[in-house]
Amino acid sequence: MKRIAIAALFSLVYAATPAFAQDDTVQVKVAFDQPIGDMKPVWAWFGYDEPNYTYMKDGKKLLSELAALSPVPVYVRAHNLLTSGDGQAALKWGSTNAYTEDAQGNPVYNWRIVDSIFDTYVQRGMKPLAQIGFMPEALSVKPQPYRHYWKPGQPYKEVFTGWAHPPKDYSKWGNLVYEWVKHCVERYGKKEVASWYWELWNEPNGNGYWQSTVEEYCKLYDYTADAVKRALPAARIGGPHVTGPSWNVSEKFLRTFLEHVATGNNYVTGKKGTPIDFIAFHAKGAPRVVDGHVRMGISNQLKDISKGFEIVANTPAVKDLPIVIGESDPEGCAACGMATNPENAYRNGTMYSSYTAASFARKYLLADHFKVNFLGAVSWSFEFEDQPWFYGFRDLATNGVDKPVLNIFRMFGMMKGKRVDVASNRMYPLMSIRDSGVRKPTTDIGALAAYDKKLATVMLWNYHDDDLDGKSEPVNLQLKGLSAKTVTITQYTVDKKHSNSYEVWKQMGSPQQPTAAQIATLEKAGQLEQTAVSTGNASKDGLLLVPVLLQRQGVVLVKITWK
Repeated sequence: MKRIAIAALFSLVYAATPAFAQDDTVQVKVAFDQPIGDMKPVWAWFGYDEPNYTYMKDGKKLLSELAALSPVPVYVRAHNLLTSGDGQAALKWGSTNAYTEDAQGNPVYNWRIVDSIFDTYVQRGMKPLAQIGFMPEALSVKPQPYRHYWKPGQPYKEVFTGWAHPPKDYSKWGNLVYEWVKHCVERYGKKEVASWYWELWNEPNGNGYWQSTVEEYCKLYDYTADAVKRALPAARIGGPHVTGPSWNVSEKFLRTFLEHVATGNNYVTGKKGTPIDFIAFHAKGAPRVVDGHVRMGISNQLKDISKGFEIVANTPAVKDLPIVIGESDPEGCAACGMATNPENAYRNGTMYSSYTAASFARKYLLADHFKVNFLGAVSWSFEFEDQPWFYGFRDLATNGVDKPVLNIFRMFGMMKGKRVDVASNRMYPLMSIRDSGVRKPTTDIGALAAYDKKLATVMLWNYHDDDLDGKSEPVNLQLKGLSAKTVTITQYTVDKKHSNSYEVWKQMGSPQQPTAAQIATLEKAGQLEQTAVSTGNASKDGLLLVPVLLQRQGVVLVKITWK
């Protein structure tokens, strides 16, 4: 790979506009001496519906990989940690049977299954974003029917059964939460549990998960927060995990909740306000099939994030609290495969990869814009045990084989230090992509860059909402502010030819029962591939030119190191 040192300084400000011509030379300029913020590992958060997958074969394997790729502890959020049942795993279902009652109505606590879930995390240096929910059968005001048997293609409303209702006894609910947190302290220690985050419920804003009102949720939150803090005063508790803050009903729910925790009457203490240590909401995109291909809805997701950040920034009582985007994804149903939902065909290939790179970069920029304390964004994507190969679930791996999107997180894992200024003549402006997505003929070719002591990294992507074939494009990557003359330049690539188990699987004939040799080949193809390495010489002013070739929907990480 040829490197050319350039001697002239370049402008750090480029008037980007989506009206540029497709055949324009792509110029990406990175100023490593112009920090704009911390390279927070906001991406190191993952979640899933089915908690019992956690301690199964492929679940353990994937969790080990997630722990290994991150330089910081990964946080994991799972539904159904208090749901009643026998621990059998199924789509959009899970259970731990943590709470039952004896014949006299006395509580019976059983932490065996939930312990096995948290043990799996802690053993890998991971930490729970511990979801307090859902309602145990013995506590639900409307327990029957309780267990659902939903499958892809069936009406989604069938998922919401007895576990989605409020408790018939709030004191018993509070005692359940208290006993759970106290048990965790006894098992893992105060210091460890104080490093977790506890949160109440999931999407209570009228879409089925909470079969009651915002006032009832606020009451449940008061009892929950009181119990958590009684068990461990240093524990961190938050909520409300509404989905879609840009929706009117969700915005109203979020504002009502924030007003309640700030100045409302506490249902437990009778005083004003309730403890809250972080704020959480969800943001989803909206892919569709248009003219025979998938068209992503990145603007839908970014609008949700923007609105959520705006609400928090403009609420004085909570504006400095950390924000967790509790689910941050291209759409809303991880267990809906492409067989029943053809718009989900983006999930297996590089569309999911480039979307992830382009959207996370904008999350950082939106947080900068609103000046909020952005802590993390949970990718609701894990794995599904004993399901067809590449079925089109929103997952990071299929049958133990990593999908292309997981390699984007491996790239993120190499980036640390300070985020630095980036300018590209093909990167859609923040508010343009938020409001309109990437729908013009030109693709979004942008970058996210970071600088540490002896490490500089640049993630580049070539993204478009339309999942169509397109030409590869050469990028002139101009680097300024390097503190060493001689550097090693390594490139890693995710595209149709690299770091892509899906394309290899298709070349095999899409086997649903691959041989052991084929599985070994697929596992190798699922790893992040190093595609180039060379030595470069920066000019005396610390300037370097790195040529990069980007496929449509491809992502490249350029890593620069020196001694």
